[in-house]
Amino acid sequence: MCETHDHQHFEAAGKYPEFEECVTFHGHSCPGLATGYRAAIAAMQALGVARPYDEELVTVAETDACGVDAIQLVTGCTAGKGNLIINDYGKHVFSFYAREKGKGVRILIRNREMPEKAEMDGLRKKVFAGDATEDEKNRFYELMAAATESLLMIPQDEMLTVVEIAYNPPQKARIFATVTCPDCGEPVADAKMQTVDGKTVCIPCSRASRQ
Repeated sequence: MCETHDHQHFEAAGKYPEFEECVTFHGHSCPGLATGYRAAIAAMQALGVARPYDEELVTVAETDACGVDAIQLVTGCTAGKGNLIINDYGKHVFSFYAREKGKGVRILIRNREMPEKAEMDGLRKKVFAGDATEDEKNRFYELMAAATESLLMIPQDEMLTVVEIAYNPPQKARIFATVTCPDCGEPVADAKMQTVDGKTVCIPCSRASRQ
């Protein structure tokens, strides 16, 4: 499998969005976004694919964390197209399937020893609780920036485990007919209708009728 060893090489290649584009899309820079960025590029290199036009590439993410946004931007896999599936197991693991090549890879983000992790975790709690001083906030964001830059620069094999997997992608996105819920009068995809006491209604109305 082809490996790219640093962030500068990614940018020089011109094949992928720059990390700063992911930051703009996501709203902030962080280590999680960097891991998703590296995973997406590693997957596309391993599969030998470019950013697809439609559903040629599929991603199954085992987390809903920040890295998923980088994966959407780099790979073009999105929830709206149906080629981004999120199974939130709380794992930084991503599987990618190239439909036209009949290949798949699974990428695991490895745990790395970070001397500043304990300090950063302690400061994170204070920052997000609104209890941090200005100096503590500055220190937290300084540590976050350093961790992010490190993840963008380290060799791929120190950060990711990339393995080929059996080609078993999710089904392609389905196109549903639109019907009207008889209770609320709102349009809804026919496949999402529920039958309760012999009456077919939308999911919110079905839940209301059970209360």
